[in-house]
Amino acid sequence: MCGIVGIFEFTGASEIDRNLLSRMNESQFHRGPDEGGLHTEPGLGFGHRRLSIIDLSSGQQPMHSQDGNVVLTYNGEVYNFPELRAELEALGYSFRTHCDTEVILYAWQAWGESCVERLRGMFAFGIWDRPRQTLFLARDRLGVKPLFYAELSNGQFIFGSELKALKQHPLLPKNVDPTAIEDYFGFGYIPDPKTIYKGVYKLEPGYSLTIKRGQSGFRPKQYWDVKFQTVVTSNAAEAGEELIERLREAVKIRMVADVPLGAFLSGGVDSSGVVALMAGLSKEPVNTCSISFGDPKFNEAQFAAQVAERYHTAHRVEQVDPDDFSLIDQLSGLYDEPYADSSALPTYRVCELAKKQVTVVLSGDGGDENLAGYRRYRWHTYEERMRALLPDGLRMPLFSTLGKVYPKLDWAPKVLRAKTTLESIGRDSMAGYFHSVSVLSNGMRSQLFSDSLKSELQGYQAIEVFRRYSRQAPEHPLSMVQYLDLKTYLAGDILTKVDRASMAHALEVRVPLLDHKLVEWMATLPPDLKLHGREGKYLFKKALEPYLPDDILYRPKMGFAVPLSSWFRGPLKQRVQQALLGETLRSTGWFDEAYLQHLVSQHQSGLRDYSASIWSLLMFEAFLRNNF
Repeated sequence: MCGIVGIFEFTGASEIDRNLLSRMNESQFHRGPDEGGLHTEPGLGFGHRRLSIIDLSSGQQPMHSQDGNVVLTYNGEVYNFPELRAELEALGYSFRTHCDTEVILYAWQAWGESCVERLRGMFAFGIWDRPRQTLFLARDRLGVKPLFYAELSNGQFIFGSELKALKQHPLLPKNVDPTAIEDYFGFGYIPDPKTIYKGVYKLEPGYSLTIKRGQSGFRPKQYWDVKFQTVVTSNAAEAGEELIERLREAVKIRMVADVPLGAFLSGGVDSSGVVALMAGLSKEPVNTCSISFGDPKFNEAQFAAQVAERYHTAHRVEQVDPDDFSLIDQLSGLYDEPYADSSALPTYRVCELAKKQVTVVLSGDGGDENLAGYRRYRWHTYEERMRALLPDGLRMPLFSTLGKVYPKLDWAPKVLRAKTTLESIGRDSMAGYFHSVSVLSNGMRSQLFSDSLKSELQGYQAIEVFRRYSRQAPEHPLSMVQYLDLKTYLAGDILTKVDRASMAHALEVRVPLLDHKLVEWMATLPPDLKLHGREGKYLFKKALEPYLPDDILYRPKMGFAVPLSSWFRGPLKQRVQQALLGETLRSTGWFDEAYLQHLVSQHQSGLRDYSASIWSLLMFEAFLRNNF
């Protein structure tokens, strides 16, 4: 895995500041500590940091075509490069290396912009075609690899794998986008294509971007989307067998590497399934790693050990301090913009552990989104049944009123914590789902934000992120929320978390459950084979029964949680007060000080659980403190 950067002039052809390009490139040294390279010519500069995985002796970047006309800087892995290479050789192209980088170069020369449609893997790259005077950028279909870009006031266009590379440029605009603040406190991350800064963007998954020198304006172009078009399946057993075979093939092509390879093993269904299939494909014991927690409520280590023993893996496990909050400030620098998924802490630690054994790992990410594993999908289908029972004119005012008057019983048994559900049923399907996944609800954000921030927002609400996808979203209630998560949560939260945490340790993570061919096929499965009654990932679990025991497959989902609630009442009590009630947040003028005091006092007294809201504010405060 690697880091890429670029500087491009829209109209002129002056010399690129090589020192600036180098600073941008070296800011991503952690992504590629093995080698670094720069290419400059009038009006263009590319930089690359390399983590060597395949063809270690060659494949240096930026890479030039043999005729010297095309230059490439690339981050990722294209798993079908041997087949593409054979196809290109038949067209007359000759190769100097054995890596996938050179395949992308000639794929561009042979097929132009449509080359990206032939690539199977995870990638973000920039190509400069001198004869065509064209810069071409592309990002993989699901957003496994990141790509940021901005247009500057001096007529330059810059891009990079991480926002920190763009921040090295003195002309990068650093004005905070108020709508990004609203999105962040709604979702807990800033969904693509926005960043925290006005005028700075992420290229969305499944998009490419073409800029021709001398032509004004550009617009990202979508080249792929997932289609939820159900194919009727009469035989669930056969569908399960096909799922395993398709996943096995996706795993197999991701086990090719010239460096040590292993897998994350959390003890959950997805990672355990991936490890089981890897074991069947490997002559040597699979390297696996997991972390354990002292608190049994968060600890899955015993289940990981069960799988490791069954498949005789070379298993490594380390216990994480239950009060492992020393990374909070470090995370702010890692993610470059506000990011509020607290599972980034254990993810960072498991990547740190994996790097002691291997350079490449396979993970189980993507199973929940594709096969309906999240509990919230089950609750959404329940709520949809309630919505169907009453006409909107009766249901919305009735349940909105019930939601307002019903108390917030954070301390009560789950069966009595009905406020969020009542409020969701009082909304339409998409708004109800947004309410259920929000870090801070509409009402809470309204109380949190100052009048001046509300004025800047001009009525904008984070639900608009979902509304953008309303035309493409499938009609079936389950498929709709799966689609929304694939377009937002997967790339903006899950894959962002894994990319930054793994790249901080120069570790490459491959995700077979996000193979785009497998994703396309899973989208055609009937919804009731994904969520069957109360059982999420139903077909996957049934298909894995010959490979894994029932207490792995059918126990309640745990996730990668951390004990925020107790931290904020205990060892981080003072830190919470200093961050939320201190000068950094106050000086912005964006927040209501009385409501911040309410969040702190109510949580620390034990009356309410505001841990998710407080964590999001802690991370926002750390971002401001470290960047302004």
